Amino acid sequence: MSFKDTLNKSARTAWPCIKKGLAVFFIGSILSVIVFRFVPIPVTPLMLIRVCEKWVDGKPARLVKDWESMDHLSPNLPLAVIASEDQKFTEHWGFDVAAIVKAYKSNQRKRKKTIHGASTISQQVAKNVFLWPGRSYIRKGLEVYFTFLIEVFWSKERIIEVYLNVAELGDDTYGAEAASRKYFKCSAAKLNKDQAAWLACILPNPRKYSPLRPTAYLQQRHAWIVRNMNNLGKVEW
Repeated sequence: MSFKDTLNKSARTAWPCIKKGLAVFFIGSILSVIVFRFVPIPVTPLMLIRVCEKWVDGKPARLVKDWESMDHLSPNLPLAVIASEDQKFTEHWGFDVAAIVKAYKSNQRKRKKTIHGASTISQQVAKNVFLWPGRSYIRKGLEVYFTFLIEVFWSKERIIEVYLNVAELGDDTYGAEAASRKYFKCSAAKLNKDQAAWLACILPNPRKYSPLRPTAYLQQRHAWIVRNMNNLGKVEW
């Protein structure tokens, strides 16, 4: 038997397994998205990665998080996050095409310098809940897939609720409730506009920045977020 015949036979043998694997993936992914439409997210891949990193470094590993429904979160929180991260959140279907084109053109000009992204809140939720951190075409493709699923099966309010409960907001700190108690000694339900804007400030790099040690950059960003919050006024679901 020639090498070509052997290769074709292997492909024919493997194809049924590949089809079954793809069917399991698609059915499982859709079911998990539907389940998490109603059930709090217990843990995310990033949380597990952070715990493993601590173990490898010989440090105590903790997960500080408290899930709270939108009814128990200050309305200033979704407003601050949308004003900071994705001002067209309630208008788009998961992707801000104009922002993507703008980021692409900017990155083309800068070449190997800092890469600017254009991820929406929906994309960040898809990545945080179902995927792993990193940059690759495979991960980006899966991010697009899961973003589409949550936009189909979840409401915008559910997407922002999940985001506010799983986002990394400090070392070992996840979600607005845990971050509120850590930084402001109060529940997330009682955050005022200024405090909510501080939490939104650190989202891009929560392990580097802290509301308790605001740099000049953070102070400028905070002022910008507050202005955007004032301009948006109120989030209508």
